Amino acid sequence: MAELNLFKREDGSLFPLDQQSSDIIKKFKVNQGFQADVKKHNNPQFHRKLFALFNLAFEAWTPEEVKYKGEIIQKNFDQFRKDITILAGFGEPIFNFKGELRYVAKSLNFSAMPHEEREKLYSAIIDVILQRILTKYSREDIEHIVNQVLEFA
Repeated sequence: MAELNLFKREDGSLFPLDQQSSDIIKKFKVNQGFQADVKKHNNPQFHRKLFALFNLAFEAWTPEEVKYKGEIIQKNFDQFRKDITILAGFGEPIFNFKGELRYVAKSLNFSAMPHEEREKLYSAIIDVILQRILTKYSREDIEHIVNQVLEFA
C-alpha cells in the first residue's frame, strides 16, 4: 500500500500533507476500512514546503517526447522527485541485479534528519531546479512562489 503524509487539524480530522497523498486518498472508497502504521513527522511544514517546490518544478518541466512501443512515455512525479534528490547530492551508489552501478535517492526521512541537513537538502534542490528547469527564475522568485502555494494549500 502507499505511504500517506497527513497532518491533524484542530477538529481532529486528518488531512493530506501533499498532492500525492491527496491523490491516493481520493481513490479510497467511502466507508471502506484501512489499516495504517503511523509515524510522527518531525516537521510537516518543511515536508509541505519541499513538496510544493517539487510540484512547482514538475509542472514546469517539459521533457523531450519519447515513444516506447508506440506509446508516448509520460513524466512521473515520483521518479522526478528522486532524480532531483540525487542531482542535489542526496543519493547513494548501488549495484543492480545486472551488476550495473546505479544511484538511488536517499530517503527523505525528515523526522530523522537534523535541521541543518534539511536546510542543506532544500537549498541544494533549489539549486538543481534553478540550473535545470526554472532557469529564468531567481532563488527569491522560487521562494516567493512556494510560499504563495503554501498559503493556498
